[in-house]
Amino acid sequence: MSTFLSLEELRSGNRRTLSKAITLIESTREVDRDPAQKLLSEVMPHTGGSYRIGISGVPGVGKSTFIESLGMLLIARGLKVAVLAVDPSSPFSGGSILGDKTRMDKLSSHSDAFIRPSPTAGSLGGVTQRTRESILLCEAAGYDVILIETVGVGQSEYEVASMTDLFLLLMLPGAGDALQGIKRGILELADVLVVNKSDGDNRARAELAKNEIMQGLHYLQPLHDDISVDVLMCSALNNEGVEEVWDHVSGILEKLKASKRLESKRRKQTLSWVKSLIEQQVLHAFWNIGDVQADYMKAITELRAGKTTPMQAVEEVLKNK
Repeated sequence: MSTFLSLEELRSGNRRTLSKAITLIESTREVDRDPAQKLLSEVMPHTGGSYRIGISGVPGVGKSTFIESLGMLLIARGLKVAVLAVDPSSPFSGGSILGDKTRMDKLSSHSDAFIRPSPTAGSLGGVTQRTRESILLCEAAGYDVILIETVGVGQSEYEVASMTDLFLLLMLPGAGDALQGIKRGILELADVLVVNKSDGDNRARAELAKNEIMQGLHYLQPLHDDISVDVLMCSALNNEGVEEVWDHVSGILEKLKASKRLESKRRKQTLSWVKSLIEQQVLHAFWNIGDVQADYMKAITELRAGKTTPMQAVEEVLKNK
């Protein structure tokens, strides 16, 4: 293992060590590759003991406020909470805001909480390329509940659902008015839908949104015959309804765990993860074969000059590879 990391320190819940461990596995430096893989191999026997929950929603829905309110509730119940908050990187500068810790100041300052904002760094889907590994490291560090916040860009919902036990979708009051604009696939992924900011003047609009969303859900087949997809309401800012949301969520998770469906789901996710890793490695290896980069640039030049078609350009790059 890398000399500056200790499995014992990580297992003790040392937050600084956990931060260093995630930095190591997120590193793109070739020199860090073997130490990262060794670390992951060592922590594997100590993983799998948490609940993994994905939380998404459109910008402005109050994800950070909801997560802080939920996190503080869980800590009050004696649980340790890790938040993997994915921060969108600029496609132009590559920079990211990484402001989740400032938006969750109470939660981030608590010794039983760990918040890790990570830039997407160009990866598709609104989640980082190493989110799955980060989950495992948090579990090894003893965190009971891991919340994965996505940027809510569409594809992110599918990505986060492929690595979590339960997917929670936050919605705004009045969302029922635009129900037709919500992708059917996203609603099918959601295990729980929560209308946030359901307080004050928004209460009536939230009730209307809840009823319209519930009507829309009637046309969708639930993932489990014995577990219905419910629509709840809360005001994370005022800590109203958050406890009821968690009781509902934990009830679903306990039911899935008792029936071994949670175990089966994680096995399927692991197989899907392996397939994804193979595809990434094959793609990486391809772009590093001999003259592939030069052949690609030549094909693109001819394509721009109108001397070839896209399919012919692809065939030229793949030829004899």
